[in-house]
Amino acid sequence: MPRNVKNKEKVQPIEAVKGVLRRTLLYNDSLMLCHFTLEENAEIPIHSHKEHQIGYVIKGKIKFLTENAEFIARTGDSYIFDSEEKHGAIILENTEVIDIFNPSREEYK
Repeated sequence: MPRNVKNKEKVQPIEAVKGVLRRTLLYNDSLMLCHFTLEENAEIPIHSHKEHQIGYVIKGKIKFLTENAEFIARTGDSYIFDSEEKHGAIILENTEVIDIFNPSREEYK
């Protein structure tokens, strides 16, 4: 398969935190595409990173927490976090999301 095409089913998932599986799909120096499968009641601790993050909820429901607010993203919703913006999440039901990072996250390669 060419380097510019990757099927998520052929990527071994990595458990980032309990109940959070990440598949790093395609990336270059500027962009990275990841698929996450999130189990109901899993929690992503508050964290930040230099990369900008934009995502889309394929299915499910997730509560995001930031320093200043919290919001719920559902199937069909998108979200964004700026560089160094603190954020975390509580998974309200089994959820799938796509996240894009700019630039690519070295630790996810």
